[in-house]
Amino acid sequence: MPSRNRGGRVTLGQGLDREIYQVVRKIVDEQQPEGGRIRLSTHVIYESIKRSNSSLNRKPKKLLEDSIERVLEVFQTDALGEVDSESLEGDFEGLEDGVPITDSNGLNKRIVGMWSTSSKPSLTVARRPPDSSGVGLSAPTTNSSKRRHNAEESGAKRRKADNITDRSPPTHVSLSDLGGLDDVMQELGDLLILPMTRPQIYSSSNVQPPRGVLLHGPPGCGKTMIANAFAADLGVPFISVSAPSIVSGMSGESEKALREHFEEAKKAAPCLVFIDEIDAITPKRDSAQREMEKRIVAQLLTCMDDLALEKTDGKPVIVLAATNRPDSLDPALRRGGRFDKEINLSVPSEPVREQILRTLTRKMQLADDLDFKTLAKRTPGFVGADLNDLVSTAGSAAIKRYLEILRSSSGEEMELEDDDSVNLKVKELRRLIKHAKGAPIGEETQPVLVSNADFFTALPKIQPSSKREGFATIPDTTWADIGALGTIREELVTAIVEPIKNPEIYAKVGITAPTGVLLWGPPGCGKTLLAKAVANESRANFISVKGPELLNKYVGESERSVRQVFVRARSSVPCVIFFDELDALVPRRDDTLSEASARVVNTLLTELDGLGSSRQGIYVIAATNRPDIIDPAMLRPGRLETLLYVNLPGPQERVDILRTLLRKLPIDFSQDMSKLAEGCEGFSGADLGSLLRRAGYSAIKRKDTIKFEDFISAKEYIRPSVSDMKKYEKLRREWNS
Repeated sequence: MPSRNRGGRVTLGQGLDREIYQVVRKIVDEQQPEGGRIRLSTHVIYESIKRSNSSLNRKPKKLLEDSIERVLEVFQTDALGEVDSESLEGDFEGLEDGVPITDSNGLNKRIVGMWSTSSKPSLTVARRPPDSSGVGLSAPTTNSSKRRHNAEESGAKRRKADNITDRSPPTHVSLSDLGGLDDVMQELGDLLILPMTRPQIYSSSNVQPPRGVLLHGPPGCGKTMIANAFAADLGVPFISVSAPSIVSGMSGESEKALREHFEEAKKAAPCLVFIDEIDAITPKRDSAQREMEKRIVAQLLTCMDDLALEKTDGKPVIVLAATNRPDSLDPALRRGGRFDKEINLSVPSEPVREQILRTLTRKMQLADDLDFKTLAKRTPGFVGADLNDLVSTAGSAAIKRYLEILRSSSGEEMELEDDDSVNLKVKELRRLIKHAKGAPIGEETQPVLVSNADFFTALPKIQPSSKREGFATIPDTTWADIGALGTIREELVTAIVEPIKNPEIYAKVGITAPTGVLLWGPPGCGKTLLAKAVANESRANFISVKGPELLNKYVGESERSVRQVFVRARSSVPCVIFFDELDALVPRRDDTLSEASARVVNTLLTELDGLGSSRQGIYVIAATNRPDIIDPAMLRPGRLETLLYVNLPGPQERVDILRTLLRKLPIDFSQDMSKLAEGCEGFSGADLGSLLRRAGYSAIKRKDTIKFEDFISAKEYIRPSVSDMKKYEKLRREWNS
């Protein structure tokens, strides 16, 4: 096959191609046309060979034709390249072994004139009188030849193969664009900076640099961005791989693509390889549904093992990977020597959100009234991508405000069109367009300042991704929404709020805060409301889990759901996990309990024990109406050790609850209203809320506002929802709570 050397010139190998070349050269030298037209094609050369007595005429026809086409391709390449050269002088010295075919010779001048790029039918190339440059040959008059087309196509393929994919570091991002990721940047910098800049230190010390770093966390927290930013600041070759692009429908193609990426990384070392959404190609092999998935995992494991320094000539290759689901990766991938370093990017806390907002707005024109602290408080559960969306929407609100200024000024300056057939809105838009085009350059073209009002306008339009993805958010319920329950509130502040807001107090005394709190008592007394208010007061993220929703009929799925709750909590530290109706999730383990339910209980106990030694900012609150059927192991110290009894409200507490319910309504809380609340014996907080709704129904029928008489009539229809208080009082005496 013909090939190209470093200089771009075409060479032929030994054997049949060389013999065919000698035949073609002989034909050209013998004919030497003088101003006529000569046809040189595969058919002409083949017929000449068959008429000769050489050994070539005993070769198969297909073999000969292929060789002739290759030789003609070489002639064509050199001849066409010669037309544009400055001189066509010199002799064609033939082809020696390994010696390239040179371009400057007189023979090529004749070949251009004889050239025919098709065997059926052959084309002719006419001579023209020599011009002043000495070139007396014309280019082919047509380009529809199949052989010519194939030659160009093969040349394009060679050029494509010669092109090296750009693996230069990114330029669109840098570490200065990252906000609120100081700890992650420090941790990742310790792993990457020395191996990428001073690899000889590892080689001389015979120490293996880190091979793989797994970045995991909720979507939008900056995993991809931090990988690109480090590559940009380090200035090393960067190979970015989207995991789904590896997967191919052809057997073996996926593994081949993976090998090629790693081979390229070895050649460019020291080099960073970034695999985004790695969970798409590395599922657990014991649960993989297709053999291809298992082969891809095995191939990646092999490629990671081949990144040892002794196999890369002392130049390290480090693989960064990002995923939202670290638990779905094959365990063999997360052992030492592969992705042995894992960094969790969690949902940003309030101070971190403030840093992110300052970073995102550093290049914007901001008004002086912008309050970053207030914005950070108003954006619980927002990740970096959500805050970026907020900044963009606030900028759009500022631009819209500028547009309103233009619209108002255009309405003052322009008159309405006389054409009554045109819609009024169309007239308004036309006036606005005309005014915008003709507006003088002055104050109106100054940069638009983004103000605090623009951010508050944009805030309701943004839904944090954590709400969509099931991660934790901070609830809106505050202490002001809760009437009475003062004693319980004090206990919760000591057990949960203070450890989150002032951890140094507990560290100074030398104790740890309680691991968990169990709120128990009659239904409708405010247990769920208390848990939400605690999360809001401490500014901690909040995950609400209904006990029955974790249960699944498939084996192992319920336990996996319990583990997933705590995984999400670790990505949202500080976090309060609230288990409502706990008795449905962890009933007492005895002979009547099924094996599946027992495994769920064991899983939750194990997770709570994991929080006992190093809680990592995760706090557990549980609520139940049936504490007697909860497994006793849940209530030992170290798990749900703080038991708080939420009783029915007393007379004065009912007054506080009703006052709280009416605080936003246009109703005067009179002395008669207080006496009404005191007279609602046995009413829970939920019953008092039902009393208010019933009174509202009466006002709606009367088409008026709520009055005191509506409460009097509503009280006749409302009955206490809690009937049996004896069992609660008995448990309270037993637990002394």
